[in-house]
Parts: sequence; structure tokens; C-alpha cells
Amino acid sequence: MSDSSGWYFCLTHQTVEQGKGCKGPDRMGPYPDEATAARALEIARERTKAADESDKKWRGDDED
Repeated sequence: MSDSSGWYFCLTHQTVEQGKGCKGPDRMGPYPDEATAARALEIARERTKAADESDKKWRGDDED
């Protein structure tokens, strides 16, 4: 169940929502504030990049 008072980014509408909005699978969050929710896709990209780099290091792929 999602937090009805948090901020979310709706993937369907590409907008920020507060509280109840679109269905859970269509949203990212909750985030602490509207500005952070607006950066949801950027945050996800940053986290994915960091995880990919960590995986490379773990596998030893980062060595030239």
C-alpha cells in the first residue's frame, strides 16, 4: 500500500502527484517533496549507473 501523503512521479502521465493518484505500478515514490519527485527519472538513472559500475567492479570488468 502506498503512502497517501507522499509525493510520487506518475510514469503514465509524466507528472508529479501528491497522495492518491494513479495506480501504484504506474508510479515511482514516495519521495519527501515535490522537487525530489520531479527528479524521479534522473534519480533512477543515477542509481542504475552506480549499480552497473558496482557490478563491473565486482566482476573485475573495470580493469583495462
